[in-house]
Amino acid sequence: MVFKDGDFLEVEYSAWTVADNGLISTTDEKKAKDGNIYDEHMRYGPILVVIGSNSVIKGLDKALRDMTLNETKKLTFKPEEAFGERVPDLVRVMPIAEFRKRDMDPYPGMQVNIDNATAIVKSVNSGRVTVDMNHPYAGQEIIYEVKITKHLTVEKEKVKALGRTYNVEPADAEVKDKTLHMKFNNEVKKNADYFIGKANLVASTFTYFKELEKVEVNEEYLRPKESDKKANEELE
Repeated sequence: MVFKDGDFLEVEYSAWTVADNGLISTTDEKKAKDGNIYDEHMRYGPILVVIGSNSVIKGLDKALRDMTLNETKKLTFKPEEAFGERVPDLVRVMPIAEFRKRDMDPYPGMQVNIDNATAIVKSVNSGRVTVDMNHPYAGQEIIYEVKITKHLTVEKEKVKALGRTYNVEPADAEVKDKTLHMKFNNEVKKNADYFIGKANLVASTFTYFKELEKVEVNEEYLRPKESDKKANEELE
């Protein structure tokens, strides 16, 4: 099977740097723990990849097109097919006063936003701060072990997979008469993260489903039980 732009795939992968064979990313929770990169806030398991959407590195997007379902491949990508070459101009030296203006106390390894770009503080010396806006793995060869676990062809499955990407999976989804109907039941916490995720999900559906003209969202709210109220009060 040859996959094409717009195809929805669920993929398992692990990635290492060639230089030191260090694990940098994985969908496998056990591997993450064994490799000391476990993140308790991350959802492990297959991830959604929409072919041609720049959701993965260039080399991997290209490789996935020629793979088959349940096939596993181990691939090595040059920097230009991975996270790009390092660009010297993206390393800057800034006065520490610029950080103090923002009530920031910079230290090596700190992640900061510079001109709407993510940068890493590399050093702090004599009132000067060196920041690097290159991707952390720019200039490196990367090894990927990847497996396509599912090819999503039903619109409901595609929408739910998009929802999982933003941590707001709808309980139900249906496209009818150019309108997407989504339902979020009471089990989904309607907090700030939910509303941000829902907005991103809606925007993504318009991006990937060209025939859509409207999205309707049904949200379920149930009266809290007295036991839930007391538990929340105790937490406060």
